[in-house]
Amino acid sequence: MTPPDAPEGMAIAGTEGQRSAVLSCSNGTPRPSLTTLTKRADFLRAARARRQGTGSFLLQARKRDADDPATGIRVGYTCSKKVGNAVKRNHAKRRLREIARMVLPELGHDGWDYVLIGKAGDTSARPFELLLKDLRYAMRKVHGEGSGKPS
Repeated sequence: MTPPDAPEGMAIAGTEGQRSAVLSCSNGTPRPSLTTLTKRADFLRAARARRQGTGSFLLQARKRDADDPATGIRVGYTCSKKVGNAVKRNHAKRRLREIARMVLPELGHDGWDYVLIGKAGDTSARPFELLLKDLRYAMRKVHGEGSGKPS
């Protein structure tokens, strides 16, 4: 069920153990769907794959195997107790969810899993524009694109 205050063009569909959001651009063309990782095994597989640290979080990324569903972008979020109490952890995860919603449809690759891990103090305190810049930088590094310096 789509919340009444959800942006237009957003529908939430549920699958077993995962949530996904199908978004469309302003011109009506669909963007790749973002599905939320919920199973521990998916997080553990991402932990053994590529990673890129930034000033405000750690990004882990892996290309899914042939036996996994290869369509769509899957993303997970986590913050340890080092980040703070439940209020601080949830605040950090909300910020990570928002930057992922804004950046992954444009820079994420179909058939990949991404996990964003919050850092103590940095994820909540960093200005939002710099969080977006950090994620764009980390995506370029993980996929081997760009010069390496944040722009």
